Amino acid sequence: MERNGDGKNGCNLTGSTTASFSVSSSNAAVATVSPSSVTFGSCGDTKALTVTPQGVGTATISLTQTSNTTAGTFNVAPATFTVTVTDPTPANTAPSIVVAGVTGGASYNKGSVPAATCEVTDAEDGNSSFPATLSAVTGPYASDGIGEQTASCSYTDGGGLTATASETYGIVDPSPPVIDKVVTGTLGNNGWYTSDVSLTWTVADEESPNSLQKTGCNDQNITADQAETTYSCSATSAGGSAGPVDVKIKRDATNPNVALNGGPADGQSYYFGNVPAAPTCDASDATSGLKDCTVTGYSNAVGTHTVTATAEDNAGNKNTASNSYTVLALTLKGFYQPVDMNGIYNTVKGGSTVPFKFELFAGPTELTDTANVKSLQATKVTCASGATIDDIETVATGGTSLRYDTTGGQFIYNWKTPTGAGTCYKVTMTAQDGSTLSALFKMK
Repeated sequence: MERNGDGKNGCNLTGSTTASFSVSSSNAAVATVSPSSVTFGSCGDTKALTVTPQGVGTATISLTQTSNTTAGTFNVAPATFTVTVTDPTPANTAPSIVVAGVTGGASYNKGSVPAATCEVTDAEDGNSSFPATLSAVTGPYASDGIGEQTASCSYTDGGGLTATASETYGIVDPSPPVIDKVVTGTLGNNGWYTSDVSLTWTVADEESPNSLQKTGCNDQNITADQAETTYSCSATSAGGSAGPVDVKIKRDATNPNVALNGGPADGQSYYFGNVPAAPTCDASDATSGLKDCTVTGYSNAVGTHTVTATAEDNAGNKNTASNSYTVLALTLKGFYQPVDMNGIYNTVKGGSTVPFKFELFAGPTELTDTANVKSLQATKVTCASGATIDDIETVATGGTSLRYDTTGGQFIYNWKTPTGAGTCYKVTMTAQDGSTLSALFKMK
């Protein structure tokens, strides 16, 4: 303010003089000021003004004198000032974050755990996502990747605010152990092995091998005969239980015992009619038991024979016992006179009776039973030209049946010759062993 019009600043407020001023804003939409008026009563008097922003822009705050009780004037230009109001810095809101893809408390099969991601919602920075951070698997089977795992997320926005989230879930073995077996050996009958037997177990759990526990499952090499024996294998793992798997093995690799009971002795010879009866089979088997025993090859016919006992057990093992023997033919003597032998044609009148005399011996023993003679037959044959002929000197009378003459010590058969001059016949005596005596005849 000026005093005495001297143009110099000074204070004209002396005594009880006052000066009042109105206070105003050039743009109340930008800023308002209070109080709206002030009164000064001394040179040291000061007033506080409050400027309140109302909107973005510029406003001038100025004073206008409303009263003055002093003799001087006041220059209020120095009291004028300008305020500028700008947008306030917006408030920063905290971000939010969740773990997606996995669910807390859920269980997932190993190898099929969903991908865990972090899903961020932020009003200032915008939404975003990124992979979650996975913790190490924990638990007793963590070395197999089985147990608990935590997916964690953390995000700090541009305003420095941080949000976190996490989810813990389980990783499990989806399947129990797998048990396989291999049995090798020669399989006979009825489930019996007839050779050494090897049993090999294979037990595996690909998902949690370190959790695998086996019970039994011992490999076997069976080299001795045994009755049916059960071998077992069971297993557990983080994926559950398997088995028991049972394998039944019975081994009989030993042939049955066998022998011939009775019958012809090995290597001795017997005359026809004196051969012992057929032998029986004597057999046994200690392990699988005897299935059957048969005897083959027995004969009482003339010739060399081998009789064999064959035993088979229930496993299919076989064993044999054999004896060889010879059946000797009977010794035939005859025909005696009046019949000529050795290809000579005996000439005889048709209708007459010719006596056939002969003997049978089994070794040194003479046979006297007519049952030892199988047949006596006359067969018409072609007469041989130029053959030696000889007349029958003696003919017989009486019956034609075969008999043994104890006086003469020989068999006698009276053959009544057929009629028909010039025809020829061959008469043959066949003993029970197949041996024969033959003579030729020509009718006259």
